[in-house]
Amino acid sequence: MDVHNTVEDIVIARVNEIFEALDKANNTGNFCTCNQCRMDVLCYALNRTTPHYIVSHRGASRTHRENVERQQQIADITALIHDGLKRVNHNQRPNFSHAGASGGMGFGTHPVFNIPTVIGRLLNGNNFAPLLDAKVELLRNGELVPMKDGNWQNPCDLVSSIEGNFSFWPDVVMSSVVDERKDFEFCLRAFAPGFETMNHFFKIPVASEIQAAGSFTLDRTFKLPVLYMFPPGGEEEDNFQD
Repeated sequence: MDVHNTVEDIVIARVNEIFEALDKANNTGNFCTCNQCRMDVLCYALNRTTPHYIVSHRGASRTHRENVERQQQIADITALIHDGLKRVNHNQRPNFSHAGASGGMGFGTHPVFNIPTVIGRLLNGNNFAPLLDAKVELLRNGELVPMKDGNWQNPCDLVSSIEGNFSFWPDVVMSSVVDERKDFEFCLRAFAPGFETMNHFFKIPVASEIQAAGSFTLDRTFKLPVLYMFPPGGEEEDNFQD
């Protein structure tokens, strides 16, 4: 079933219009218009609006007629976006480059492999409790895999609030044609004080697409089995997953 939130369309369109207007007007307010800040403003606005879902073409047509009468809603969304713009500008993410304008929510049309987000959980093999003070790395060909942007860390530090859960969103890999199929081999390596280093090997089959994925979605994830670490002399840590 294809469910669509029509309010999201309005918010995305208004965010793009406002950011593009800032660039055209020489941005006299000195707001950051990089893609990360644009996405943060978008999330700020979407988290404060009520979604409106449709599941059919008829629903889309009816919603289009209703949109003509939704001027107040658009005005409210616009005010929300401006508020988000000010808040994001004063609280920019420190781990992301804010240089340059974003150029919109669009992405280039060049074939790429969109590697799914890798998610998993790491536990103490003796008592099945989440590991604390552990560091998890995602490697390919012996090197740390570059992440999609600065909001995803590699290595990833496990702290008590995330209860052993970790995730990585690898950056795209260029391809020469659409629908090229390839197995990407990875190694997940974990370190923790008082435990043996753990290595978990796995493959992800990926088909190339015409453009890079622009946002994280739950349907584009690769879930690992629950992984365990043991003190020296415990269970065998090295394993391989197809």
